[in-house]
Amino acid sequence: MTKSREEAWSLVCDYVQDYGLRRHMLAVSVAMRWYADRLGQDVDYWGIVGLIHDFDWEIHPNLDEHPIKGADILREQDWDEATIRTILSHYTEGTGVVREQPVDFALMACDEITGLIIATALVRPSRDIGEVTVKSVRNKWKDRRFAAGVDRDHVTAVTAEFSQACFEGQLDLWDHIGNVLTAMQAEANVLELDGRLAAS
Repeated sequence: MTKSREEAWSLVCDYVQDYGLRRHMLAVSVAMRWYADRLGQDVDYWGIVGLIHDFDWEIHPNLDEHPIKGADILREQDWDEATIRTILSHYTEGTGVVREQPVDFALMACDEITGLIIATALVRPSRDIGEVTVKSVRNKWKDRRFAAGVDRDHVTAVTAEFSQACFEGQLDLWDHIGNVLTAMQAEANVLELDGRLAAS
């Protein structure tokens, strides 16, 4: 059955204690909602998929188990198979579940890039994502030592897949990054990237 956002957040809180990981999933959620609106899709549903996609990473912090064992937990909790299939499709290499639906491609395209944007905001003295620009993200992108866990080649590839699947190949990488940044800036308070961390 399709779950509510409240149920999705409860799942996250049950399995994820690290705030950095929670912030990542919230960021993917807001980016997914932005794109669902742009594409005329179900905004709430896409947001839920983004919110829970990594819920089991803290208990299964390796790709031998994540997200496969996470899918088992979702089935035990009566999550719908469409949501489970999308989550499995964000690691096709390990699950064998290929990306087919717009939501699948969007999840992949929004996943890693949020990490680079968050890192770019957090190194600013203000810790305010409102001050981050596409140009500042581009500068950090060029320095592969910065947020080294973000695989730039992978981001480029999955953005191109998303572009072909949903935008007839017309979504440029930097337009996409700008869109994700815009979505995250609109929810800066939710992400705690509104400057409140500057003094800490």
